[in-house]
Amino acid sequence: MTVPEQAPESGVLGDRIAGTLLGLAAGDALGAGYEFAVPPRRGAAAMIGGGLGDWAPGEWTDDTQLAVCIARVAAAGELRPDAVGDAFCDWYRSGPADVGIQTRAVLDGAPGGADLPARAAGYFAAHPDRSAGNGSLMRTAPVALAHLGDDAALAGSARRISALTHADPLAQDACVLWCVAIDRAIRQGRLDGVSDGLALLPGDRAIAWRERIAVAAEAPPESFTPNGYVVTAFQAALAAIWQTPVPPSEPAGHLREALQAAVAVGDDTDTVAAIAGALLGARWGATAVPGGWRDLLHGWPGYRAGDLERLALRAARAA
Repeated sequence: MTVPEQAPESGVLGDRIAGTLLGLAAGDALGAGYEFAVPPRRGAAAMIGGGLGDWAPGEWTDDTQLAVCIARVAAAGELRPDAVGDAFCDWYRSGPADVGIQTRAVLDGAPGGADLPARAAGYFAAHPDRSAGNGSLMRTAPVALAHLGDDAALAGSARRISALTHADPLAQDACVLWCVAIDRAIRQGRLDGVSDGLALLPGDRAIAWRERIAVAAEAPPESFTPNGYVVTAFQAALAAIWQTPVPPSEPAGHLREALQAAVAVGDDTDTVAAIAGALLGARWGATAVPGGWRDLLHGWPGYRAGDLERLALRAARAA
């Protein structure tokens, strides 16, 4: 890690680090009640609960739960894929209310974390056209926290953590790009850092992703459905962020308005908003999350908002 001028727990930098997990959870809980249902009009989403997991209002889903698994390993020291895999297996055995199809297929019956990459690769081989789900992108944010300032380490780790359940290179590329974007939002206060990650992709895939990013900048966010596919989930989140104006009188209000736009896209609403929320929180900080949302936020493993903030800071500090 390249040590920034400020310590991870101080000032604006600390607020952005804490906001990464908090923003992810806020988007997740905001979208949970609308998943695969009629989406709300833009600006009307609320933490109503319900959804596929019959969530309580403000309760985060498997998107944040799996991110917590990664962050807890990072906070304990080295972000080792086998340790993350063990955490995923323990989480799965706890009987979560909702698990993505691809993640379930890999984790179900897995002896331990060391077995997951081979199981994920086997799933990809058996389903080459149906293995690029959004399930590793939704949880990737803590990988950025563990490697702030070190793009090479970040990219390698993002790929390895994705490959625990999602072996398709599309899913892994998306995780690399989003983690680089989060790094730039935290360290440089930018929301356009996703393009910096293109240099870390193979040439032909970088060209394809550059085109996908350009489309996300122009096409209406609502056009990126269905979005269980990692590419359209990525584009939907990016479009909601980039195409929501930053309020001149309240710049941090952009987090609230862009998350509302992400949920209004529809389809896999909690995941699109969770992906967007991690980047928005990394840019605008934990203090940008509305107090009413923050008060409601809670979820596995018995955490509330403050626990997520402290976990994010520990993950960055351990790096």
